[in-house]
Amino acid sequence: MTIGMRIVKFFARLIKYASLLMASIIALLPMVSAVITSFKSVDEYKNTNVMTPPKSWLYFENFKAAWTKADMALGFRNTIIVLIFVLGGSILFGTMLAYILSRFKFRGNGIIRNLFLFAALIPGIATQVTVYQIMYSLGLVNTLYGYIILLMGVDVISIYIFLQFFENIPVSLDESAVMDGATYFGVFFKILLPLLKPAIITVIILKGVGTYNEYYMSGKLLMMN
Repeated sequence: MTIGMRIVKFFARLIKYASLLMASIIALLPMVSAVITSFKSVDEYKNTNVMTPPKSWLYFENFKAAWTKADMALGFRNTIIVLIFVLGGSILFGTMLAYILSRFKFRGNGIIRNLFLFAALIPGIATQVTVYQIMYSLGLVNTLYGYIILLMGVDVISIYIFLQFFENIPVSLDESAVMDGATYFGVFFKILLPLLKPAIITVIILKGVGTYNEYYMSGKLLMMN
């Protein structure tokens, strides 16, 4: 390798790591500012810069006020309940649906797959009025279980993740289990479902983050009290 190529490679690496460092600083700066500000009193916040360290790192009055006035204990409880039921229901229904679409060839199988793909092209905001009317007519507005049912719907990404994993599992495994006397439910729950652990973990991460960061539906359909 010539000296010129080494210099070019060095500067390319320098630019790459400098850009990564700059992006990290830009991403972390708002969080650092929020942490610093949280330990300041009202007067200190008004008279100092957002990056100025607080006089005392033991000032917890802001945290106490946020916990009591916002009733964060109730919010965390509802969040845990929603996450448990939504993730459990989504994984159960998603894996069973993918199992049926992957293993059973019936008339309309391809249509159902295409409908899932078509549904992914529809913006979620375009269906909000219809969703609210349906929820209201069913008496599910301002109820925790109604919000859970609404979020428990399996998204398209989860379906295709499970389908991809099922297609990589040989059908002969199912046939061997059936020949040994296993039912379709036994094949699914005892043999195929344990093999889907990587896909299940992936869906838990994607669905869990999406559910935890979901504020629009909760604000429109649910009152946390």
